[in-house]
Amino acid sequence: MLIKLEDIKKIYQVGAEMVGALQGISLNIEENEYLAIMGPSGSGKSTLMNILGCLDTPTSGSYKFTSELVSEMDDDQLAEIRNRQIGFVFQTFNLLPRATAIHNVELPLIYNGTPSSKRKKIASDALERVGLADRMNHRPNELSGGQRQRVAIARALVNNPKIILADEPTGNLDTRTGEEIMEIFEQLHEQGNTIILVTHEEYIAEHTNRIIRLRDGKIERDESI
Repeated sequence: MLIKLEDIKKIYQVGAEMVGALQGISLNIEENEYLAIMGPSGSGKSTLMNILGCLDTPTSGSYKFTSELVSEMDDDQLAEIRNRQIGFVFQTFNLLPRATAIHNVELPLIYNGTPSSKRKKIASDALERVGLADRMNHRPNELSGGQRQRVAIARALVNNPKIILADEPTGNLDTRTGEEIMEIFEQLHEQGNTIILVTHEEYIAEHTNRIIRLRDGKIERDESI
């Protein structure tokens, strides 16, 4: 079991009011699954993504990542998971505007202390995997939206993570470019990656093998495709 959530609750204080973003989520995710988390605005999907990505902690409940209890991990252990075990892909790409594609992809390797002699090779291999071998020295403003998202996916791959966690990865792209990005995710899944997508687009979710539908902080349906 890669991920095991049991009765996860998340409560935020908004002014004098307590708001329940997640209200008892239990969910198992196996290695090499390809799933989508869907739901209307306010359903809790972003909160769930942040907890899965160890970016936020639940108010109560149990989260086990590769059988280890996340709540018992210290900040260094959580940072290690975020840096080495989870590759993040965001809707807004989150690239450094003045850095080339290859330097953007190298960043996680710099953070984890990979020697410079190895970084270029790992980063260039990742860019090659997403079809950008000829754009390595281009800056983000010299790339299309689809190419920028490919750079972001390459950056997510460089530490060979157990999970790729993608938050609305096609949200800023036109439909055709979005389909091209989904083809990359399908290839990565076929190569053994576990992929979790957060999306509100049905046509994007239909690329996956499983859809978790949230409503009002609860799992409304868990569908296998």
